[in-house]
Amino acid sequence: MLRRALLPGVGLLGAGLLLTGCDPLAPAASERPETALAFPSPDRPVASVVSNQFSNEDARDERNEAKVVMDLADMRPGMTVADIGAGEGYYTVRLAERVGADGRVLAQDISREALDRLGRRVERERLENISIKFGDTDNPQLPPDSFDRIFMVHMYHEVTEPYAFLWNMWPALNTGGQIVVVESDSPVGRHGLPHTVLFCEFEAVGYVLVEYIERPDIKGYFARFQRGPKRTEPEAIKVCEAG
Repeated sequence: MLRRALLPGVGLLGAGLLLTGCDPLAPAASERPETALAFPSPDRPVASVVSNQFSNEDARDERNEAKVVMDLADMRPGMTVADIGAGEGYYTVRLAERVGADGRVLAQDISREALDRLGRRVERERLENISIKFGDTDNPQLPPDSFDRIFMVHMYHEVTEPYAFLWNMWPALNTGGQIVVVESDSPVGRHGLPHTVLFCEFEAVGYVLVEYIERPDIKGYFARFQRGPKRTEPEAIKVCEAG
C-alpha cells in the first residue's frame, strides 16, 4: 500500500498510466492554450513526442546513464525532486532510490496514459516516496517552493510552449534549487536541441546557467540552471532564433 504523504497540491494517480509522443511541429496560434497567449511562441519547430515505453532501460543502465546524471546533479538523500516528462519512470524510480525514504520524487507528465502506467509500476514496486502529477503543455503544475532539483531529460525539445512552461516552473524551485536538462545537441526539430538555443530560451525567462558539460555517454549534453535575480515579464521575453 502506498503512503500518501504527498507534496502540496499533488495527487497520486491510480493504476493504468505511457508518455505521449511529440506533435510534429509547434501548434498553430489558434491551437495554443489560452493560458499561454501572453507568452511568445518559439521560433523553431518542435519535435514530435516519441514513445515513452522504455524497453531499453537495461541498455541505459549498462552505460550508467541515470547514475552519471544524478551524480552530475549532486543528488543526495533527503532531497525533493521533480521528474518532468516522466513517462515509464526510468528516472523516477532511480531518483526515488537516490533520495531515500526522507526524500520525495514528483513524477509529472502530460499524458494520462503514461502516468497511469507509471502509477502501476510505483504500486508494484512499492515505492512509497513517489507522487504523480498531471501537467499542462504550458505549465508543469508544480507546487511552489518545493524542489531542490527539477529534471528534464531528453524531453525539453518536445515542449510546445517553452517560454510559458519555464516561466510557470520558476516558483516551484526552493532557495538554491536547480533545473537539470539533458538533451541531444541535434538540429532543431530532430529530437534534440542545440545547446545555444537551450541557453537562450532559459536566459530569456531569467534563469542563469550554472554548468554545461558534453557527455557522449548519456547521448547528449548536461546542463543545469538556477533562477536569476528576476523573472522576465511575459511581454518582455525576447524570442530566440533557432538558426
